[in-house]
Amino acid sequence: MQPASFLKTLNDNGITFFTGVPDSLLKELCKCVTATVPSTHHVIAANEGAAVALATGYHLGTGKYGCVYLQNSGLGNIVNPLTSIADAEVYGVPMLLIIGWRGEPGVKDEPQHVKQGRVTPAMLDALEVPYVVIEQSTDAEAVIKQAVAMMKEKSQPVALLVRKDAFETFEGKGEALPVGGPLSREEAIEIVAEAISEDSVIVATTGFTSRELYEYRVRKGQAEPKDFLTVGGMGHTASIAMGIAIAQPNRQVVCLDGDGSVLMHMGAMPVIGKAAPKNLVHIVLNNGVHDSVGAQPTAGFSVDLQAVAKASGYTLVFGSDGREGILAAVRQASETDGPAFIELRIKHGARKDLGRPKSTPLENKNNLMKQIGTA
Repeated sequence: MQPASFLKTLNDNGITFFTGVPDSLLKELCKCVTATVPSTHHVIAANEGAAVALATGYHLGTGKYGCVYLQNSGLGNIVNPLTSIADAEVYGVPMLLIIGWRGEPGVKDEPQHVKQGRVTPAMLDALEVPYVVIEQSTDAEAVIKQAVAMMKEKSQPVALLVRKDAFETFEGKGEALPVGGPLSREEAIEIVAEAISEDSVIVATTGFTSRELYEYRVRKGQAEPKDFLTVGGMGHTASIAMGIAIAQPNRQVVCLDGDGSVLMHMGAMPVIGKAAPKNLVHIVLNNGVHDSVGAQPTAGFSVDLQAVAKASGYTLVFGSDGREGILAAVRQASETDGPAFIELRIKHGARKDLGRPKSTPLENKNNLMKQIGTA
């Protein structure tokens, strides 16, 4: 399906407000929305639940209808607002959900998507959200017309569940991307990994960050590093790192976070500040985009993350975009009681030949626990 035609059909059926969290299966549609929908009618939300709330507010304020786009992994974030706000038995808010179906049974995908893909239809059934499956051959006009009519009639959310490769490439010019620092994420990861002690644990966020850390270990011949590669559960990396830091107070724990991830569940930061684990170093690799799913912009460059960290109670706060600054910040964080926060402004993008971990998530977990003596 052509993204521009699909979007026009949505508009023709009264869907003119868009919000959500970008997804790789929907990236061509997301590019089209970003390029053609006015910023007043398109908000890339911090998380999927917030997007449902935004669509609710838009409906309340206009009487019109919003569209929430998300990867099916984000269903967990929307269960509460779907059932306790938008549901027909509560406020009855019509909205269209467009959901990328990662891990669809019979379609090869990464381990973290397999369970979610298998249970996605059952989750929608349990939530009593009607849905239609969308694929390459779908008659978009008929399906969208049917879905919009149903959401209006029932005064509730209705979903389009989108299969892999449903959309053609969007050829239009997208939004100008923010310009970060001189270093790539991969270069910044290598600098951090070489600056910390071998005894330190690294907890890496989802997407390119975990993949690049894994490839760094492979290049260095480090077969059993003390790394936790968070391949799912975007936004929870800092809380995982905090849990390890509390449990292992004599070991430095380094969280390699991303701007999209830290924004998704920013409430973790004041919790870290209040608990004050002295051995935690929270590093945000900020390139201002959701890099792993198509480089759609985040609010990463429009928010002062260092000020947020200070207000949250972090003991040490640093910022840098160069090698020497990173080394100095990591060194001081390693020598002083934390928690420490380091924002690294980097450029977006990744190598086209970037691989994926060959170990399974379970093997990664078991290896880390063996390395730190908890298995």
